[in-house]
Amino acid sequence: MSFFLSRLLARWVLGRGWLLPAVVVVFVFVTSWPLMVWAEPAGSELVEPGNYWWYFVVTAATVGYGDFSPGTMAGHFVGGYVIVGGIATLTSVFTRLASMLEQAKGRRMQGADTVTKTGHTVLVGYTAGRTERIVAQLLADDVNALVLCAGDEVPVHPVPAQPVDFVRGELTAADVLARAGLARAAAVLVDVGDDNEALAVAVMVGHAAPAAHIVVTLRDMEKADLVRYVDPRIRCVPWHTPWMVTEEITSPGIAEVYTELMTAGGASTYSVAVPASSGGLSVERCGIALGRAYGATILAVRTGDALVVNPEWGSELPAGAILYYVGPRRLTAGDVADALR
Repeated sequence: MSFFLSRLLARWVLGRGWLLPAVVVVFVFVTSWPLMVWAEPAGSELVEPGNYWWYFVVTAATVGYGDFSPGTMAGHFVGGYVIVGGIATLTSVFTRLASMLEQAKGRRMQGADTVTKTGHTVLVGYTAGRTERIVAQLLADDVNALVLCAGDEVPVHPVPAQPVDFVRGELTAADVLARAGLARAAAVLVDVGDDNEALAVAVMVGHAAPAAHIVVTLRDMEKADLVRYVDPRIRCVPWHTPWMVTEEITSPGIAEVYTELMTAGGASTYSVAVPASSGGLSVERCGIALGRAYGATILAVRTGDALVVNPEWGSELPAGAILYYVGPRRLTAGDVADALR
């Protein structure tokens, strides 16, 4: 009987929300107390107001501590009634919880949820393998509030094991971008199928995320002028350098620095050996001398097989050490020796 009642109520609860378990538990309590008063002898501690609610809770939950129990056969029947009502209530509660969890999981996997985060990073577009690497790198850089906004061609959440929210739909649709929370995002990466689509998506993202740092990947960097014409805030990075994409997301403006260093003219990166006559120098002395004489900045030092990026100023440079620096021109060993005199 209790099994039949619980199954019947479990089926009904799906359409009644949380109202059903509340009605059942209240009904059983209100009806069982007078019945227990009738069944138990006068003066029974069980039916006292301060005791019966406790008895009802532990009995309905099928725990049964035994500190209070009916002493008559009729009281035992009332206790059984309380147990059946408790099973029905718990069944309906657990059924409702399971349904809610299943619905939430389904909405998350299908990208139907609306993001409520603030200050997050949104990845617009999905490319199998590539997007997973970008997500992994961003998570390694402690960018934990991530939202992936993919097109309808991505049927389910592609990285469900990662702490990434998923939104699915037309990438140029205002409602889809709104569900991804672009208006509250700190950064947005547009990484889509081709440059024409990237331009179209960038237009919508620029309107939807007025305060965000926006990065767009392009296969043809000559189209960067078109993107910047749409919105001067947008930073363009080469599509084929995903490491630069993550660098630009976490350090806004760094892609422009890399581009400048890789472009002919202006400052660039070079290497030079420390002259044999100048061995035993500190990084500090060498860095100050080269900076004053040639406007050079030491980036890294190689001594033997060991490469040290951003070396400590107190480190010693033996003769033959290789200096890696950024500066306006290439230096010779003679230039280094002259600067150290």
